[in-house]
Amino acid sequence: MTFTFLMQNLINALQWGSFYALIAMGYSMVYSILMLFNFAHGDIFMVGAYIGLGVSLGLLSLFGTGAAAILPGWVLLVLTILISMFLTAFVGIIVERVGYRPLREAPRASAAITGLMIGIMLETGNILFLGGQRFKFPQLHQFIAHTKWGMAMRAMAYDYVVVPLVGVPMNTIAAMTFAIGSALAAAAGILFGLAYPVLDPYMGVSFGWKAFVAAILGGRGSIMGACLAGFMLGFIEIMTVPAIQIMNRLFSLNIGSNLRDLIAYSIVLVILVFRPHGLFGQAYSSKLRL
Repeated sequence: MTFTFLMQNLINALQWGSFYALIAMGYSMVYSILMLFNFAHGDIFMVGAYIGLGVSLGLLSLFGTGAAAILPGWVLLVLTILISMFLTAFVGIIVERVGYRPLREAPRASAAITGLMIGIMLETGNILFLGGQRFKFPQLHQFIAHTKWGMAMRAMAYDYVVVPLVGVPMNTIAAMTFAIGSALAAAAGILFGLAYPVLDPYMGVSFGWKAFVAAILGGRGSIMGACLAGFMLGFIEIMTVPAIQIMNRLFSLNIGSNLRDLIAYSIVLVILVFRPHGLFGQAYSSKLRL
């Protein structure tokens, strides 16, 4: 067990933690304001990654590559991230407007099923238009706490019955919430594409559910808790592998690394047994705020 091996695993843990954290923050933001878990969020992460791919290819064809490049690579990367986040935010607005807004008075189960169906539609739509091929990929807290729109979101989260009476546009706030959450998922998708440059239509399923676990672990309604829990989950998941190898050597065991997810989520389960509302859980209502 070398120092280099441990450092590589720490770097991988930070990478995967950042993916989970960004997606989990989107989950938690939508829930804290609308009392809704958007189960299509993982597939929006996938859509954001593919949009990032398309934007990057478009920018490269427009501005050139290598010695003939008009703009430096880091500028193209920044432009790719910003444009992709904007376009994916628009996707999130469409999902909210078409899929969730008609469910304003619907039972919670209807919204959950709708989210799952939207996710399947995004996956199959990807396969329909792109053939299901794998492609190679060539500050939120301040906004919520200190801006006019952020304060409107927090007011809606605090009392969604009174807020419309003082002139806060609920539909606009709901759409903006989905837009920001989707933009965060797009950022995660682009970062994933840069680190592991192979995209496929079902990449959002695993990441989406793991980020959902991180959002629950951080505490429903806590955006910063979701961020910290995302990094914690990434650290536990990645560092479980060297921990298993150390245990195998010390105690002559034969535990396979394929048990990584089982061990990682067992640790999460133990934490939730003692902290059932998550690490930074808040009191919440049982009604949807769509």
